[in-house]
Amino acid sequence: MADIGEIINQNASRAITPAAVGSQVALMSIISIVTIVVFNVLRPKNKVIYEPKVKYHVGNKQPPRISDSLLGWMPPLIRTKEPELVDKLGLDAVTFLRFTRMTRSLYSAIAFTCCGILIPVNVSYNLKNISSADRDVLSMLTIRDVKGSFLFAHVVVSYVISALVMFFVWRHWKEMLRLRQQWFRSPEYMESFYARTLAVMHVPKKYQSDEGIRAIFESVQVPYPTTSVHIGRKVGRLPELIEYHNTAVRELEQVLVTYLKGGKIAKERPTIRIGGFMGMGGTKRDAIDFYTAKLSRTEQAIEDYRQQIDTRKAENYGFASMAAVPYAHIVANLLRKKHPKGTDIALAPNPKDIIWANFNKSTSELIRNKIFGSLFLVLVCFFNTIPLFIISILANLSSVRFLHFISAYVGFLSEWATASPASFAFVSGVSPPAISALFNFFLPIVMRWLSKFQGALTHSRLDRAVVARYFAFLVISQLIIFTLIGVGFIAAEQIVTEIGHHTSFQDIINNLHTLPSTINQTYINQSSYWLTYFPLRGFLVIFDLAQILNLLWTSFKTHVFGRTPRDIREWTQPPEFEYAIYYANILFMGTVALVFAPLAPLVVLAGAIVFWIGSWVYKYQLMFVFMTKVESGGRLWNMVVNRLLASVILMQLMMALTIGLQYGFKSFMWLTTVPPILFIVMFKFQLDRTFYQNFLYYKPSETELREAKVHSSRSDVSGRGLEKRFGHPALHADLFTPMLHARMMPLLGDVYKGKIGSDKAKLNEYGGQKLDAQVIEGGLRIAAVEQRDLEYDPVLYRRDRGELDWDQRSIASTAIFGNAGSGDNTSLYHQKAHQYAGSIGGGRASPAPPAFDRYLAQGPSQSLNDIELARMNQSVDQLPLLTDHQSYGYFDARQQPSPSPLHGSPDRMAPPSRYGSPAPMASQPQMQYPPPPGMHRGPIEGYREAPLHRPYPPHRPTSSYSNNPSQNMSVRGAYQG
Repeated sequence: MADIGEIINQNASRAITPAAVGSQVALMSIISIVTIVVFNVLRPKNKVIYEPKVKYHVGNKQPPRISDSLLGWMPPLIRTKEPELVDKLGLDAVTFLRFTRMTRSLYSAIAFTCCGILIPVNVSYNLKNISSADRDVLSMLTIRDVKGSFLFAHVVVSYVISALVMFFVWRHWKEMLRLRQQWFRSPEYMESFYARTLAVMHVPKKYQSDEGIRAIFESVQVPYPTTSVHIGRKVGRLPELIEYHNTAVRELEQVLVTYLKGGKIAKERPTIRIGGFMGMGGTKRDAIDFYTAKLSRTEQAIEDYRQQIDTRKAENYGFASMAAVPYAHIVANLLRKKHPKGTDIALAPNPKDIIWANFNKSTSELIRNKIFGSLFLVLVCFFNTIPLFIISILANLSSVRFLHFISAYVGFLSEWATASPASFAFVSGVSPPAISALFNFFLPIVMRWLSKFQGALTHSRLDRAVVARYFAFLVISQLIIFTLIGVGFIAAEQIVTEIGHHTSFQDIINNLHTLPSTINQTYINQSSYWLTYFPLRGFLVIFDLAQILNLLWTSFKTHVFGRTPRDIREWTQPPEFEYAIYYANILFMGTVALVFAPLAPLVVLAGAIVFWIGSWVYKYQLMFVFMTKVESGGRLWNMVVNRLLASVILMQLMMALTIGLQYGFKSFMWLTTVPPILFIVMFKFQLDRTFYQNFLYYKPSETELREAKVHSSRSDVSGRGLEKRFGHPALHADLFTPMLHARMMPLLGDVYKGKIGSDKAKLNEYGGQKLDAQVIEGGLRIAAVEQRDLEYDPVLYRRDRGELDWDQRSIASTAIFGNAGSGDNTSLYHQKAHQYAGSIGGGRASPAPPAFDRYLAQGPSQSLNDIELARMNQSVDQLPLLTDHQSYGYFDARQQPSPSPLHGSPDRMAPPSRYGSPAPMASQPQMQYPPPPGMHRGPIEGYREAPLHRPYPPHRPTSSYSNNPSQNMSVRGAYQG
């Protein structure tokens, strides 16, 4: 009878083959070098692909110029530091780059520790205790054959790794909090309307109106009132119709460009098959006529739908604006765990960030989608085991035992391995990670679609969901299940071998005591697969830099099908950076490197090399190629750090398993690996207490509260700013107009039958510019685009992407210095009373005293002896107009000194700087009256309330402040007598 342990000892060391690992490393290194050379050759002549942000950027945020020399792109990467990146790229990009820098530094330190301590320990033990027949170059560097007290060197190193992770995370968390708070104070954020807006979700039926939203806020007596409110309105199928129409426009444009490619009419008109399956069955129709008729029908349907839509039907969500950004953050923080009237109130997202299709879904529909989405995710995980089986088989082909086992079913493998060992080792080393990368290419697409289907309300929340699910999927399937499959293969192979030797069932059961050793050796042997995985990931990072697939696809589509004007416009602007996918891949690589760091130190060394390469490649891409879809202020930082800490716990669990399998779990030696897990858990709680709440909300100081830019209710309500920004875009979205190259326009007479007229078409894609157009029979306009107008206009790009877009220009148009002549001081600094302006159409954000209404109706007094809405304390009464500092990373050249205000009359106040924050004057007059008691309330959860209070009349008992009129007046003289 053959003993199972004897079989293992004879052949297990051959499971890790240096030839397979070496072939993969050599191949990927050579291809990577070639790819870098190709990139350097192609870059100067294809700047629209490799440097689009040099032409398309926002404001003065142009990236540095790159020379056309071979390595001309390297100096800007080295010279450009984080403060400049914050200003030019935004905090999301800087957060990602900081995370890549943290991982490269952290894993370099871990690799140095593991390779410097564990490799000598492993090698010395193998040389002394393991025969040369049972070891090879790679197995000597791992923990596989190490036993006894030598194992505690690995336990100590696991403690050091945990300490290193906590040190780097704490250090970078501290910097991220500083960057986040400075982002809150940046001009871009402080001037954004959404930054002072709150979203109200799950509004009950009885409160689904503008008055209902006001009532919800008044019921909780928040310290600051709303300036305007807006309840969401139902739009029905209108968004689907618009999307259907715009898709039809793209299809018609592509068919026309293909038919008229090169300025010549093709021999045959394009056709389309309606119905059928895979080109079989159905009805063949003329494609041009079909899409033209489709457009005519959809345009009419949209027009009819917009006329019939009932905008009075409310949705279960709404929005409320506050007078200033700090007020919105204070109220959001106060209400984050409260649910007034069953609602959830939080800071509103950027309108560009909202996924409106999910906002309009009912609660029951969202629950149903989440259930079906979860079931679909389970199916994806199940079917993903098929490629994992293939990868596991290929990864174990280099094992003599496993090859002998599998050759009984696939006979040619043994013959191949005998006839050509070099090619066999090459394929067994290259194919497993290649197949894994191929299947992983489609997984992020599936995960993003699945997260959106399950009801993510914003793109930034969608990114967080994709990171969480994709990372969990990779760890469970690619790491845990992959390891279990390998263990199962080896266990099955042992049992089959014993049965082949006619071993009795009782003997097989008696020999199961060797199973722990088998499990231990199996997952350590799989480090050879990860040593082939990381070189492939390094190549893919460099391949992403070269953008070769993008170049090939663009060239193929141009020469085979032709590119429409719309294609050219979209391809010339910078593409969006997929933060979620890149974060998930980096986290997964980091998890693998951490898990194997104390077991096989070469794995973490390979991971550190990939992280170093990636940090420079991603910096180039974010500086010159990719843009951020919607800025979230580095919101992903917390969740990626949490998953990094979870990876440390997984590493410690693997160490506990290893020690338990070597010593036996009854010895309790494995408990020596448990304390770092407890340290990580306590460290996580400390991070939340120290950083997390400050990371979520803007925490203004008392000075910042006094100096906050306050907007009036009159400006917010009369300008309908909230409705314009947070109303459903389908209600006012412009439909696509078909566009065609100007040189193809004369051929339309041969394409369409009937009379073709000439007209002008207003294209929103060109900033409302009117272009020459031809009107075919049926009224469809096709605009002519000249060659010089094909690329996206950089000016329009700045308008569409810049922070000073329609949202900001709308605010600017209502600024005090923009309406000085109109008498409507719509945006005043430190004029608390203007929050209570009466609304148009009967809508007031919060109650105001009668004297205030009289003030709005009659205007300010012209007498300098009268006191109109004077402020009560010195800190608010006497304020200069200049800021004395700039936020780190955000430079605003538009701040200009403003003349001092004329004392006594608000209407004579000189207009303040647009972004300026008042700072102390050189000399301040003495305060006329001391502040009354009760003016300042106690701190609430870390905040000190601003000296701004609702001027409720004494008969309003609903105020949260004192009912004493002498303490509630914020207007001297308004209630006298």
